[in-house]
Amino acid sequence: MTTIHYEESKTISAEELAAVFRKSGIRRPVEDLPRLQKMIDQADITITAWEGGTLVGIARAITDFSYCCYLSDLAVDRDYQKKGIGKELVRRVHEQLGDDISLLLLASPIAMEYYPKIGFQKIENGYIIPRK
Repeated sequence: MTTIHYEESKTISAEELAAVFRKSGIRRPVEDLPRLQKMIDQADITITAWEGGTLVGIARAITDFSYCCYLSDLAVDRDYQKKGIGKELVRRVHEQLGDDISLLLLASPIAMEYYPKIGFQKIENGYIIPRK
């Protein structure tokens, strides 16, 4: 049985983030390590899941700690998926925020069925100006 432990303040490297992104299937700029480092540095909340010294999951969020929070990344290594790690990462983000703050995200088309299973409600009133 694997023992997963969660960290709320552990420093991670761009290389570790790239590895968990690759292993999770999430599409992110994994070859652009300076950009990944900036993503790490600028996040307001980063919660990580570890097996021993290996990063196996991450939740990364941007928030004002008052009204809303954007869950920018939720990634779990494919070998560790369907074990409740993603749900626990989201629970810990929500716990840090409290009940007065909305938690929002943009789901990948392949994850559309996952988020309602862990407590998210689908909304239809969103817009985006995509990155170039």
